Amino acid sequence: MSMELQGKVAVVTGAASGIGLASAEAMLAAGARVVLVDRDAAALAAVCGRYGAAAIPLVIDLLDATACASLIPQALEAAGQIDILHANAGIYVGGDLVDADTSMIDRMLNLNVNVVMKNVHDVLPHMIGRKTGDIIVTSSLAAHFPTPWEPVYASSKWAIHCFVQTVRRQVFKHGIRVGSISPGPVSSALIADWPPQKLQEAKASNSLLEPGEVAETMMFMLTRRRGMTIRDVVMMPTNFDL
Repeated sequence: MSMELQGKVAVVTGAASGIGLASAEAMLAAGARVVLVDRDAAALAAVCGRYGAAAIPLVIDLLDATACASLIPQALEAAGQIDILHANAGIYVGGDLVDADTSMIDRMLNLNVNVVMKNVHDVLPHMIGRKTGDIIVTSSLAAHFPTPWEPVYASSKWAIHCFVQTVRRQVFKHGIRVGSISPGPVSSALIADWPPQKLQEAKASNSLLEPGEVAETMMFMLTRRRGMTIRDVVMMPTNFDL
């Protein structure tokens, strides 16, 4: 087993399931200690129980502003350093805009955009001080195409795509790499709210990625030599075409 992340500490948000869980497990397998952040205490306890002391649970509701602000200080207290931040937590709102619940629009934009910006903002002083760090944001194929069945979700990912591009240009001089990974539809709870017809079509045509495939791609990004940045990866099932 390769131990390419031996001695590293990673923080993964939305780590109790889906892409976040696959990401955390991949980094644990590569020798990192991982702070797994999620609001689901039971799911975190179950995951961390399988991995022992290298997996550090941190129960936080990122939509609570005070709790969100405590993420980085708590992670540093628990692990001593942060080498990698995988800003992965997100939710989905699909369907026609006219049918959307506006409170859910607020909730999704807060988690998919504001929380990501705040988490990156909060970790940067630590990484700048150490003159090294990796930040990866889970974006979406929807950030690169005006997806007609999910205008609200796609807009959140377009916003975060711009955020990644601009922040990277600000901080590369400090030895910090910032990139995004933009998968097409992934077999996870996130797409449970897809329009039923679209979900049925994707399943029938084998047009879904697995979380582990996204994690493998993320590991490729993290393990390049420090002088190389994989700034954006767009990945999609071969059978899925917009």
